[in-house]
Amino acid sequence: MKLLITGGAGFIGSAVVRHVLANTHHEVVNLDKLTYAGNLESIPEALTQSRYVFEQVDICDAAELKRVFAEHQPDAVMHLAAESHVDRSIDGPGDFIQTNIVGTYTLLEAARGYWSQLTDEKKEAFRFHHISTDEVYGDLPHPDEVDGELPMFTEITSYAPSSPYSASKASSDHLVRAWRRTYGFPTIVTNCSNNYGPYHFPEKLIPHMILNALAGKALPVYGDGSQIRDWLYVEDHARALVKVVIEGVVGETYNIGGHNEKRNIEVVHTLCDLLEELVPSKPEGVAAYRDLITYVKDRPGHDVRYAIDASKIADELGWTPEETFTSGMRKTVEWYLANEAWWQRVLSGDYKLDRIGA
Repeated sequence: MKLLITGGAGFIGSAVVRHVLANTHHEVVNLDKLTYAGNLESIPEALTQSRYVFEQVDICDAAELKRVFAEHQPDAVMHLAAESHVDRSIDGPGDFIQTNIVGTYTLLEAARGYWSQLTDEKKEAFRFHHISTDEVYGDLPHPDEVDGELPMFTEITSYAPSSPYSASKASSDHLVRAWRRTYGFPTIVTNCSNNYGPYHFPEKLIPHMILNALAGKALPVYGDGSQIRDWLYVEDHARALVKVVIEGVVGETYNIGGHNEKRNIEVVHTLCDLLEELVPSKPEGVAAYRDLITYVKDRPGHDVRYAIDASKIADELGWTPEETFTSGMRKTVEWYLANEAWWQRVLSGDYKLDRIGA
C-alpha cells in the first residue's frame, strides 16, 4: 500500500511516517509545506532510503496536489497537515482558517478527483483518513465542580469548539463527513487526545517545560493549573492511525485516547520530579525545579477538562495504548536529554520559547 501522508514533517505526522517505514512494508509519500513546526530531521535518514518520497507542497495549492496524486498514485490519504496550537490561533486565527478549512477542502477535492478516475477495484479500496482532535467537542465537567461519575467524549458527542483552532478543526471534520455523504467519498475520521513524546515542537506544554527547566527559566502554568487533559504517547497514536487507515470502516469515527487524565499542574510536577532524578545538577541559582513554576494569567476560553472514551477502537480494531503516563513521560524526558542537538537546532530558528495568546 502507498500512503500519502500530509503534514508528515510535523509532530504526529512524523511519528506516523517513522512507524510505517520501521514496522510495515507500506510506501510513504510525505507531503508537507514545512512551516515553522515542520522538521524533516524528525524522520531519521536511515528510514528514508527506500519506500519514501518527500514533496514540499502546500495543501492549499490545488495544482500541486493534482500533480502529486497523478504522479504518485496513492492507495490512501492520511491527512494530518494542520495549524495546531491554540495560543497561536488566538493571536492569529487567519492561518488556521486557511490551512485547516480551506486546505482540507482543497485536499478533499484533489483526492476526490483522483479517486473518481480509479478502477472500481482501486476505488473500493481507497481511503481518506482525516486526523482530528478531541478539542472539537469543547470541554467536560471538572471533578472539582460535580459529584458522581464524570462523562467522557465519545464518537457521538456533540461538537462545541471553544478556540479558533478547535473551531477550524471542527469545520474540517464536517467537510470530510459531508464529502462522504454527498459524493460517496470513502472517508474515516479520528479524534485524539493530547499527544506527547519525542520530536515534539517546543511550543507545546511538555517540551516547553522540559527545556525551560533545563535552562533555569520560569515554568509558566495557566491559571491555577487545574485544567485536565488526557495524555496519549505519540507512538501509541501512530500505531492507532495506521491500524485505522488499513482496518477501519469507511464512514466511521474512532476516538483515540491514552487513558491518562492529568491536571496540568500534575504534568509539570511530574516533569520536575523526573528532572530532579535524571538531571540533579541544576542551573545556577535553582534549588529545585518545582521552584521555577510560575502561575500566569489564564488563556481566554480555556477548556477545563478533556477525556476520551476509547472503547470503540479497542473493541472493533483491537487497539489499546502500550505506554502509561509514567512510562511515556520518562521516555519523553530521556529522549529530550539524549537529543539536545535536535532541539537546539529547532530553538536556533524564529521560535524562542515565548508563550503567546494571552
